[in-house]
Amino acid sequence: MEIQDLKFQDRDEFKRKSIAENVISLMHSDIEISPIVIDGSWGTGKTEFCHKLINLMAEQNTHHLIYVDAFKADHADEPLMTVLAEVIKILPDDENRKSFISKALPAVRYGLKALAKAGVSHVLRQDVADVVDDFDKEIQKTADKAIDATVESILKDHVKAEQNLKALQKALTEIAAQKPIVLFIDELDRCRPDFAVDMLEILKHTFDVKGVSFVLVTNTQQLKASINHCYGTTVDAQRYLDKFVKFTVTLPTTIDTNAHRNKVAAIEHYRNLVQASPILTNLNLNECGSIRTIKTLIGVNRLSLREVETLVRHIEVYEVLSGQSYLQPNTIFGFKVLSFFAIFIYCFKPVVALSILEKRHDAKEIGTVLGISSLSELVQNRPDEHELICYMLGGEALSNSNLFTPAEEDADTWKQISQEYFRGAFWRTEDYSEICAEVIKTLSMC
Repeated sequence: MEIQDLKFQDRDEFKRKSIAENVISLMHSDIEISPIVIDGSWGTGKTEFCHKLINLMAEQNTHHLIYVDAFKADHADEPLMTVLAEVIKILPDDENRKSFISKALPAVRYGLKALAKAGVSHVLRQDVADVVDDFDKEIQKTADKAIDATVESILKDHVKAEQNLKALQKALTEIAAQKPIVLFIDELDRCRPDFAVDMLEILKHTFDVKGVSFVLVTNTQQLKASINHCYGTTVDAQRYLDKFVKFTVTLPTTIDTNAHRNKVAAIEHYRNLVQASPILTNLNLNECGSIRTIKTLIGVNRLSLREVETLVRHIEVYEVLSGQSYLQPNTIFGFKVLSFFAIFIYCFKPVVALSILEKRHDAKEIGTVLGISSLSELVQNRPDEHELICYMLGGEALSNSNLFTPAEEDADTWKQISQEYFRGAFWRTEDYSEICAEVIKTLSMC
């Protein structure tokens, strides 16, 4: 199924339908709420949520719903044309379309004309800088005359531009009076900074008319970085953005399952992907020990939903390439745990993976991946898998091995516990990093 066709009834593993319903309620209310921002970091499922939201709102048939992928239009350098092209698609017949285009074209032409003139001026000045000194003064005079004429022309056009803009806004208002318009602008955070900022300003100054609302689907932090890129770091990007945005909805990274417990959305996504995978579904990767290791790696490193998809894809690749992998249900548990760790660092920590291959890894880096800075005391508690990984790999490390070297009185106990992870194995080893290296080599196809 294509992403634009998805509905919440198809899947809603992150329990976001209620969020969409609340957004729709706000769009129907009398509150001056537009533009609304749907905020989330990269890989949190913003685009899928946006399409589900559109399809849910479409069931009520109360608004024209227009989706714009800003990133796909990034190359065009003209946000106004990008949005208007989508608006034209909602008009019912050719006659209405021709009428609207006739009113929109003057405003578009003015924008392109101003842009072209600015480009000519820049080229003239640039050419002057490159000319031999003997001709510099004459060429400078010619360039200055051309630039003066350009400025004068733009000033003369300005009055027409205001008239054209009002004509375009009137045409938009007439369309929205029959049926309100909601523009969903997606992927702004992936656009070039200048295009993203231009899009914001076009929306503010051109489409700020009665009956037209906006939903911006973006990573707000990245959008603020784009603003600073265009206007400098001295500009308060948040205050600049506040001029455009009326309300922000942040997609949660947890799933409410009951009043007392939350599930991390990324971990739930992992479970669903593994269960749905024809390659992994019979490997019992959601069993207790395996899922504990994965939960630690996902949680400590704050993986996005997209990154979880990358991780599962690499697990599938390893399973296919390895022939008889360490992830099979009957595999000795120690091999399985270290394999998960190796696949993870191959995906997201390639420097650490390379250092293991070259037997020069740093125990501190291993601990950082797993959120461990030292071994716990073995008084009553048995160490978790992630602590044992630190012990097994950290003890072999070229640097900082002391971080995961147990106290002398506990050394035998740690060794015994780690060996229990390999109980029943035909091949026993204390070269734990070699197990990881084998998995990394498989993924590297070397």
